Order: sequence, then structure tokens, then C-alpha cells
Amino acid sequence: MGGFNFYQAIDTELKKADQLAESVPEQIGMLEIKTANRTIMEAALRPDPDALYLTLWYEGEVCCLFSDSNLGKSILAMQIAAQIAETKKVLYFDFELSDKQFQLRYSDEQGNLNVFPDNLFRVEINRESLDVSNFEEAIILDIEQAALQTGVKVLIIDNLTYLCVASEKGDAAAILMKQLMSLKKKHDFSILILAHTPKRSLFNPITQNDLAGSKKLFNFFDSVFAIGKSAKDSNLRYIKQLKVRYGNYTYDSDNVIVATIEKIGAFLQFVNIGYATEKEHLKEPSEKDVSQEIENIKQLSGQGKSIREIAKELNISKSKVGRILKK
Repeated sequence: MGGFNFYQAIDTELKKADQLAESVPEQIGMLEIKTANRTIMEAALRPDPDALYLTLWYEGEVCCLFSDSNLGKSILAMQIAAQIAETKKVLYFDFELSDKQFQLRYSDEQGNLNVFPDNLFRVEINRESLDVSNFEEAIILDIEQAALQTGVKVLIIDNLTYLCVASEKGDAAAILMKQLMSLKKKHDFSILILAHTPKRSLFNPITQNDLAGSKKLFNFFDSVFAIGKSAKDSNLRYIKQLKVRYGNYTYDSDNVIVATIEKIGAFLQFVNIGYATEKEHLKEPSEKDVSQEIENIKQLSGQGKSIREIAKELNISKSKVGRILKK
């Protein structure tokens, strides 16, 4: 009865909104126009998105996971894929490992193989097809067709470089993200994309500026999280949330997830060992480190480099460079 009253109320309000908006066109070119009330009422009729992985990635999002090399982002991504595949079909586009490398990663010392959920499908690139013209356009089309023909809505792409070799260029990055957003909206896909960060200092917290490539990329993603290396212990990793649209901003710098990478049975995985502030896992600069950084900034400035160029080269903030140069 309660459900009937809810939908009846929505229907009544939609009719009112239609009457009020009769003089307003609904479509102008590629633009759709609705009243704010109609927008939220139509959205209320659809189910809320479910979390795919903690509060870091939700259904219907194009999400990014990035880290420096060899910190385990592919390991975490496959772990996420296996978890989701317990209840949903998942396509994991593995553009990093060969099938043998994959097999060895998920075997124990006795040669026993890990058993993944039957809903998890791994996709490789056919190396004989790499000479196609306009590779980037072709791979996006093939990803779309692979998802449609297998009936899969959850896609994990490892990694961004194979989608857009020129992802550091603003225009190329924008075109790539528009294509992915179009796929998401057209087919209701949920997409997790893995990406790199340039070599970063353990002194500094992870920020959006650490995502390799154009800053436009960060702006397009619905959600973003990253893996950092602990300065306290080289075997520790921490997971930090950098952008969120659904859910809560749970794992920020005051509450990062701390984990180790362990092989349990034949399954290589992140094992959560608690939570901490990011600051606890950053390196404390010594007086020598501080003096060297100041010297490097002044030296680069003396070479005629701008504050922006110095900040990028030393992987520090522009405001910090500015403060030191003013002294």
C-alpha cells in the first residue's frame, strides 16, 4: 500500500511538472531540458546504485584506481573482480599479463591453481591484431562488443595506457573519457580503469595531481582511489579515496586502509590490517632533505624555470615553491 501511494504521489507531481513546463522545449540539439522537480522524481523511480567495492566504486560509475608501479594495483583489481563475480558477471581486460604470468601469479608453491568464480571472464588482446589502423577507436569498439555479446555490465580495464597512448595530452584524454562516459550511459556499464602515477616522493600525500597524464582525466572520473606505499614498512600499502559522487567520503587522509599483500592458498590478495592517517605512512623529511629541496628549487629557478615547471619536476606543490622563493 505504501509503495502504491509513493508512486501515485510521484505520478501526480510529474503531471504538475508537465503542466508547468508546457512552454519549455524538452530538447534543443543534444541538450535535454527538464524541471529540477521532474529530474529528481524520475530518478527516484529508479533503484539506488549498489556499492561494488566498499564506498570506493558504485554501479554506473566510471572509476579510476591508480598507483606507482609495482604497488599491486592489478592484484587489488583482480581481487575486486573476483569479489564482484560472486554475484555478477565481470569482464577483466588484462592488457598487462600473459596467460602464463597470470597462471603463475595465482598458483601456490605446490602448483595448485586458484579457482575463480565462473562469472569472472579474463580478456586479452590478440597480438596479431595490434597493427590495425586507429587502434584506440578499435579497442573501445571491441570492449563495447565484448560486453554486449557476453551480457556483462561490470568492466575492469588494466590499464589506461592501452586505451589511450596519448593520455597525457588534454585533447586525447578528453576524447577517451567522452567515449567511456558514452558507453556507461548507453549501456549502463560500471567501469573501473587502472592507471599509473609518475614516480612520487614518499614525503608527500597522494593527490589528484599524481594521476599520470592530463588533469582532465581526473575531472571526468566519477570516483577515484589510489594505492600508496608506506614509508614505515616497504611491505605495507595504504588505500586512499580521492573522489566520490555516491556514498560517503570514507577513506580520506584521516582514515586510509592499511594492507599487506599476501598469497593465501593460491590467491594473491590485499589483506586489510587496519586503518590509519596517511601522515603516519609518509616519510618525515630530515634537515638534510629540507636543505636539499630548497637548494634544488633555487637552482631550477636560477635556470629560468617557472614555479609551475619547478613544482612539476620536483613533484611538490606550486604554493610550496612560491613560499621558498619568497624567502
